[in-house]
Amino acid sequence: MLKNYTIAMKKILCILSLLFFITACDDGNLTVDVIDFTEVTAQKCSAKDVIYKVKDAEMLFIEIPASTFTENETLVGAPIEVSINATTKVTYRKYDGSVSSSNICPTIPDATPNLVEQWNATSGIIQITSTAIKSTNTTDNSTRITGYTYNIVFKNITFQKPTGPQVYETFIFGNYATTVSPLAFGFNEEVDKSACSTKIYDFSGGEVFTLDVADYEALFASEPTTTPRIRYISATNKLSYRLYSGTITDAYFCATTIPTTPTLTQQWNAIDGIVDTSGIIEVSTTSLGSDFLHTIRLKKVTLKKGNSEFSLGDDYLFGTLITN
Repeated sequence: MLKNYTIAMKKILCILSLLFFITACDDGNLTVDVIDFTEVTAQKCSAKDVIYKVKDAEMLFIEIPASTFTENETLVGAPIEVSINATTKVTYRKYDGSVSSSNICPTIPDATPNLVEQWNATSGIIQITSTAIKSTNTTDNSTRITGYTYNIVFKNITFQKPTGPQVYETFIFGNYATTVSPLAFGFNEEVDKSACSTKIYDFSGGEVFTLDVADYEALFASEPTTTPRIRYISATNKLSYRLYSGTITDAYFCATTIPTTPTLTQQWNAIDGIVDTSGIIEVSTTSLGSDFLHTIRLKKVTLKKGNSEFSLGDDYLFGTLITN
């Protein structure tokens, strides 16, 4: 009987010791608080480089240079990576009442509601995956880029809380979207041959559309066609769209030294064509009195800048060229 009692007491003592050990391990620093802003829309302060999310009395924000969000798509598996440091910061705040942009964006934020808790990220990586937002013309299947979506994820981020550190291997901040002005493509129908080369230009203010073919004389031969002459976009048959900071003319390209102004702000180059499939240059020629009218069409041509691209559509009229 005594032996059984002793064994029972030993079991109870073991259980009590284990409970004491588990309780002693929770010293407050290991408490895990859950914050989740995945369903909240990200916004940016207009006057400073802060991207923030607000949910009732909580706020999560990133102080990060606007230049980080380039107007370019990232490749699969190769996001933009920025280290959290003294200048690129991630902060979580909790207030005693509902908050808004007035608590983060002004130079002097609103004094109310009161801040009751703040977590500062001390280390980690910000990963940004960029995807172009496109509009589609269903009539000709052309596309235009209207903005970019940036998916933001924190990797191995450590927050310093009032009660101690909290680490997330992966913390999803969510999407931040921007808008861009679609390229105008405000060209006239008639194009011109360069005065100093065989390149064909279409100018419209600061926009320049250039077609540069290897066999200009053959493609624009002075005789009517029964079927279009065909070429494909390639290293020798090039098409490019350029956007400058000011009005551009043929004299800009014919100058011995390219002028410093206006400056080039964007350049999109056509992707090489595939026979009978894409990147097709078609030239149809008809008589125009003693002259010849060449109609240039681009079939299923895609323009690319960096990793971003858009389509001119199934059939795009580049323009008409008159020769004699």
